[in-house]
Amino acid sequence: MVNKSLQRKIATSRYALPLTSIYALGVCAYALMEHQLWIQTACLALASFMMVQLNNAYALIRIYSRMVSCSFLVLCTMAAFLLPSLEGSLLQLCIIAFFLFFFRGYQDNRATGWVFYAFAMWGIASIFFVQILYFVPILWVILYTNILAGSVKTLCASLLGLSVPYWFLAGYDVWMDNPTELILHFQQLALFQPIGQIQQLPFNQLLTCGFLIILAMTGTIHFFRHSYNDKIRTRMFYEVFVVIDAAAFIFIFLQPQHYSELLRISIITTAPLIGHFLALTRTRITNIAFCMMLVIALTLTAINLWVPSLSF
Repeated sequence: MVNKSLQRKIATSRYALPLTSIYALGVCAYALMEHQLWIQTACLALASFMMVQLNNAYALIRIYSRMVSCSFLVLCTMAAFLLPSLEGSLLQLCIIAFFLFFFRGYQDNRATGWVFYAFAMWGIASIFFVQILYFVPILWVILYTNILAGSVKTLCASLLGLSVPYWFLAGYDVWMDNPTELILHFQQLALFQPIGQIQQLPFNQLLTCGFLIILAMTGTIHFFRHSYNDKIRTRMFYEVFVVIDAAAFIFIFLQPQHYSELLRISIITTAPLIGHFLALTRTRITNIAFCMMLVIALTLTAINLWVPSLSF
């Protein structure tokens, strides 16, 4: 009963997010002292706020719970080796902004504006990580099957949104007398080697990815078993998270050289899945699992932060 009440209290507590934020700030304080990562820490704070808005705007959990944003913060700080990358932090903000705009187009026959804004965010993200454009065909399918806003107009809006950031980038490159920079940027899409050499990743990063996969699978299985309790709209949104999460993990195994960027995407899409699981389960087994997940996450955070041979 103690374990059960512990999980339930944490999952529904109004203090869960403030306390998790203090914990995350403590982890970031170490990085700030060692590496002066002020902008990256600010980006993490903004990303966390945006995850709160994502949860609130689309009622991802049918009870009051901050487990989505809490899970996001814990997973981000767990993967502490990602903190130094400013480009990765900006990429993460763009992906969350994409979901905020993309979901607004649900069943909206006049969703061209929201689709444009969403894909503009994806286009900006591709400036930092051009391989994210491989996800675009998947997003187009989702636009028809889950957002239910697919049409010729929205497809054109998505293409326009993707291209808009590059209008400015091309102008900047011409202004800087470097017109070939954009060509070199897109040439990276043709680089596939090495393929599937996951063993090249450091052991701590393999552990982190493995744990994240377990969390994603746990959240996915729980969601599909109990999705009948959620509204149809919520089910559609969670299916989007599942598909993009699976695509990101497959991409990691095929192209491990892009591990850091892809792990950020999977953290964003795994957080709602595991948050749904933590907030809406009440059995003794799931409470034990909750405690184990918490211990493992804290242990991995310590490994990724304080073992000199593995951190940063």
